[in-house]
Amino acid sequence: MLQQENVEKMERYIEDFYKDFSRVRMDKWNYEDGCIMIAAIQLYEAVGDVRFRNFVVEYMDRYVTEEGEILHYKRDDYKLDDINPGRAVLFVYEQTGEKRIRKAMEALLRHLEEQPRTEAGNFWHKKIYPNQVWLDGLFMAQPFYMAWATKFGRKDRYQDICGQFEVVREKMLDREKGLYYHGYDASRSIFWADKKTGCSANFWLRAIGWFLVALVDTMEEMDQGMCEYFAKLSGIYKEAVSGMLRYRDRKSGLFYQVADHGEVPGNYLETSGSAMVAASILKACRLKVLSEEYVSVGEEILDAVIAQKLVDGHLKDCCSVAGLGPKEGRRDGSIAYYLSEPVAADDGKGAAAAFMAYAQYLKLQQ
Repeated sequence: MLQQENVEKMERYIEDFYKDFSRVRMDKWNYEDGCIMIAAIQLYEAVGDVRFRNFVVEYMDRYVTEEGEILHYKRDDYKLDDINPGRAVLFVYEQTGEKRIRKAMEALLRHLEEQPRTEAGNFWHKKIYPNQVWLDGLFMAQPFYMAWATKFGRKDRYQDICGQFEVVREKMLDREKGLYYHGYDASRSIFWADKKTGCSANFWLRAIGWFLVALVDTMEEMDQGMCEYFAKLSGIYKEAVSGMLRYRDRKSGLFYQVADHGEVPGNYLETSGSAMVAASILKACRLKVLSEEYVSVGEEILDAVIAQKLVDGHLKDCCSVAGLGPKEGRRDGSIAYYLSEPVAADDGKGAAAAFMAYAQYLKLQQ
């Protein structure tokens, strides 16, 4: 159970965050707002408060025209980031049944159909990152892809979806450390990639957080009768979360920005990734992927996030952004690089991750 004072802190923060549209952008179709919408959907499912539903519906009303065009969206960029808000599009279509919303959903599906892939079948992270797979991209695309496949009778796509996770495990997991590298270049040509493995150099916490949440969110969208595929992703998840928990800081109960190097000066206990680990564990417990003994682990991590990082109404210590390349010498995947990126308060990704974790906590309480 969360400490009551932390429950009250989180409730106040949620109330303030969703009181208007000041925390989202209305001039760019973007994954960060997608995270905020996904969190609102999960809170709506957890407590039934229509303000969360209405927030998502009104957001989409502002972006989707009467003709079904998504404003500020450029399909030809082929960014998996742009698929993430599709989960909110699908939610609004289920809520309203509007044809224009369905057209928007279908536009994102056409995008996925055309998204470039590696030889092994994984989506490129972006067109400007040829042959590259980032952990972030699995969160951006696969839950939406799975939700569509399940709801619209395309279970023939399950193998494609699960297969992409399996390739990531094969290529990006360091089996000795139990951690996943941030990125992988199948061509091994980009400057940040190891010439033998194709992987980037280090283990960025939020990338692993994206991956863990991607797995449980994708499993949640499956037809439970497709037990073979559920079992495959369950096995990958249990292995991955077990590896991640080895690096949990004993004193704080949280995780470091560079996950396996808490001893490095300047490394810090990062909020968004820690909240994502908690969100994934609590959902995995609800889905019966993890046993009940893990419920307290997820609750302890979330409690620590709220107690230590939600201070005076602000959620602090969120990595603002991190990536890899594309230009030589920029975003090289080194420890120094990950520690050089700005640290922000009230970052949308961090807040959304904390809200997702809290929503899963509430669902488990029910």
